[in-house]
Amino acid sequence: MTRYALLAGALLLSTSLAGCGLHPLYSGGSSGAVAGTLGQVEITPIEGKSGWLMATALRDRLPSNGGAPLYRIDIRLEDQINGLGVRRDDSVSRERRILRARYQLVRIGDGTVLLDATAGSDAGIDVVRSEYATIAAENTALERLSGIVADQIVARIALYAQRTPPAPTPAP
Repeated sequence: MTRYALLAGALLLSTSLAGCGLHPLYSGGSSGAVAGTLGQVEITPIEGKSGWLMATALRDRLPSNGGAPLYRIDIRLEDQINGLGVRRDDSVSRERRILRARYQLVRIGDGTVLLDATAGSDAGIDVVRSEYATIAAENTALERLSGIVADQIVARIALYAQRTPPAPTPAP
């Protein structure tokens, strides 16, 4: 194939992608609508160790604009560990840790629920003879799952912010 044929193919491909309807989620950068909305979200306290890890993961992912929050996110977590594999001596050889979050994005001014959704993930854990190693693996799985679920929540709020016109700012 000649260089001109490759160039023509690339040009044709780029023009077809321009009309596909894909738009950047974070257009406008830190001054865009999505970043502005994400920077105005307050995280309410969440119970337990898994709640602390989830709140920390969300704070790491949400920008802070320093102003008064316009939205809050209420989260209820369900954290389960289920035994899967069984050895000949009836001890568990494999576990599955499941973290599910039911969350609501609420407008603080009037209490309107803007978004009501769930997010979740799971991880497999090998149960070894050392109880310390098993507990460490369970904790590591919870940390990873908190990050994964926080990513899902932030992505869903960002999609909501992109598809919804920005809230009017009150006049001074």
